[in-house]
Amino acid sequence: MTWRLATTDAGFDAAFDTLVDARRESDADVARDVAAIIADVRARGDTAVAELTARFDKVNLDTAGWTIGREECAAARAGLPAPLREAIELAAARIADFHARQKPSDSERTDDAGVRLGSRWSAVEAAGIYVPGGRAAYPSSVLMNAIPAKVAGVERLVMVTPTPGGEVNPLVLAAADIAGVDEIWRIGGAQAVAALAHGTNRIARVDVITGPGNAWVAEAKRQLYGTVGIDMVAGPSEIVVLADAANDPAIIAADLLSQAEHDPTSQSILFTDDAAFADAVAAEVAAQIPALATAAVAGASWAAHGAIIVTRSLDEAMPLINRLAAEHLELAVDAAEAERLFALVRHAGSVFLGRMTPEAIGDYVAGPNHVLPTGRRARFASGLSVLDFMKRTSFLALDAASLAAIGPAAVALAEAEGLPAHAASVVRRL
Repeated sequence: MTWRLATTDAGFDAAFDTLVDARRESDADVARDVAAIIADVRARGDTAVAELTARFDKVNLDTAGWTIGREECAAARAGLPAPLREAIELAAARIADFHARQKPSDSERTDDAGVRLGSRWSAVEAAGIYVPGGRAAYPSSVLMNAIPAKVAGVERLVMVTPTPGGEVNPLVLAAADIAGVDEIWRIGGAQAVAALAHGTNRIARVDVITGPGNAWVAEAKRQLYGTVGIDMVAGPSEIVVLADAANDPAIIAADLLSQAEHDPTSQSILFTDDAAFADAVAAEVAAQIPALATAAVAGASWAAHGAIIVTRSLDEAMPLINRLAAEHLELAVDAAEAERLFALVRHAGSVFLGRMTPEAIGDYVAGPNHVLPTGRRARFASGLSVLDFMKRTSFLALDAASLAAIGPAAVALAEAEGLPAHAASVVRRL
């Protein structure tokens, strides 16, 4: 049953604690199965990948082909209706522009001791992106993962995507063509992540893996972190909407359902300072769900994880919202009020300011990345960016004078730590 809370309730604090701490991520014990798949791929390589793909996706890779060529991607792009192709191209251009502005600059200086020091940024050589396959594939995920990698300067960008029953989504292929993906492999699941991380005879290993997937994909990324870099271990989608009574209840209901329709474990939460408006939104959600093609999923999500919280004021809601540290936060109030409340936001993956800024715009064409931390991870994590595909190398250069200036302090510290060879490497130069 949908949560309904008010800060004036006697048991509000305990109920809200339960809401914050509720686990929505899969409780299935997939860790052991994923570990076995990773070990199998590492030991048997392509043979294991082919067998697992036949078992889970019902695809014979030797018959269907292991890869999807650039020609097929270009043909998929050309075959799209012009308005749809132009929409994907507009999204790609905006995403590229936003992420290009994230690229960090190298730094260098010579300090007062005469030491030259700084840092240099460079892209990883190869990156892999995971794209869910079949009918429910999302071209926006291709753009959001591939374009930052290309903007960062990644030389080899590899996409893995399952094709269950041989099903290939032309929108995904078109997006891959627009984004400049270099290789596409017709594989998915934990076995695809393992192949990217460890490499096989056919598939060269990568340095970073990003992209959404099911519980097995997320667990494979978690287990392989350290062998490769990853973006994050993502959980179910979530949205928090802060709205006053000046909004149209039908619009706010649609915003809540925009995340509920992702998955039965997604979460949509409304904060408002008006109980009558809360009732109106709840009625609108109930009215809109049956009309959705995704009604079964959205209805299950709203019933199990949806919440409406009435506060005495909008300001009272802000500490509660920060505790949730949601993936998406809408501040559906007047522009000036949105800016004031935005200053109070400490934890959120992405914030959507004002009545005319639906979260769905951020999913597609706004520019900022839609790969965002979930499950309260916005307390310490950020959305996907070019930095996920880059690393920083620091450098130093000393001459005799600068070594004489700071070297004795290094010797003192090395001797204090009981590391005589460290000290000697400096002393012999002095």
